Amino acid sequence: MPLLQNSAGEPLTKERKQGLVISAVIHIILALLIIFVTIRIEIPEPVEEGLLVNFGFDETGSGLFEPAPEPASTPPPPAASADESSDEALLTQEFEEAVEVEKKEPSPEELRKQAEARAAEIKRQMEAEARAEAERKRLEEEAAERRRQEEEQRRIDQTNARARNAFANKENTGTTGQSQGVAGGQGNQGVESGTPDAPNYGPGGGQGTDGISFDLGGRKARSLIKPPYDLQKEGTVVVAITVDRNGRVTDATPGMKGSTTLDGDLLRLAKEAALKTTFESKNDAPVIQKGTITYIFRLR
Repeated sequence: MPLLQNSAGEPLTKERKQGLVISAVIHIILALLIIFVTIRIEIPEPVEEGLLVNFGFDETGSGLFEPAPEPASTPPPPAASADESSDEALLTQEFEEAVEVEKKEPSPEELRKQAEARAAEIKRQMEAEARAEAERKRLEEEAAERRRQEEEQRRIDQTNARARNAFANKENTGTTGQSQGVAGGQGNQGVESGTPDAPNYGPGGGQGTDGISFDLGGRKARSLIKPPYDLQKEGTVVVAITVDRNGRVTDATPGMKGSTTLDGDLLRLAKEAALKTTFESKNDAPVIQKGTITYIFRLR
């Protein structure tokens, strides 16, 4: 079989053969594309031809405008009977069936959000209850403090009332049937050489060096407590005291006869000092012995 040769009579190399084959294949593909893609003959569809004729009802007529067609008259529908109308109403009534909604299971994220919302709501409720409880306790404390202040004011008012009554009884000195003193019983306690307005009722009293004096039926004082005094007020406060056999003051009432002031601060200081005062023990003394302590407050 003779080998392919070029125009010069020389045999073709392998590269030349491959080039010829590729070129031939490309030309064949281009030819097929030209035949099946680009060369198309479009045959137009046949068009129906005819003659338009004007619409009318007669063979003769005149005018340039087409008359409007007359409306077609339709006979009224026959009236239905009562039974037919009710049947028709029953037959034509429509009812819409409820659409069944498919229940969708919540996702884990939605469940987590719902749990967080419930926890936040519970937390808000607990905080609201805590605030309400704190407010209730505050109101109770305020009410208790108000009652304490009212009770303290009531005691002060009673003390002042007793002191006013004591001053009022001063005018009844020497009246028949009246008794006066701190020892109990009937009669006017005191000594004949005394004065009606003196707070001491007999021997055994003592005048302190700092404006404090006492009278306890001959019993001596072990310690006379001096009240703290840093107020710009002055006056004399007589305190009625009750002392047991051991010398302890078990009760004190300021503002008794002989007092020259009813100031609440001075009465309070005198009462506190009297309750801290002690006297000598006395086994044969009355179980409850009464006496007085007088405090003289002076401006410094």
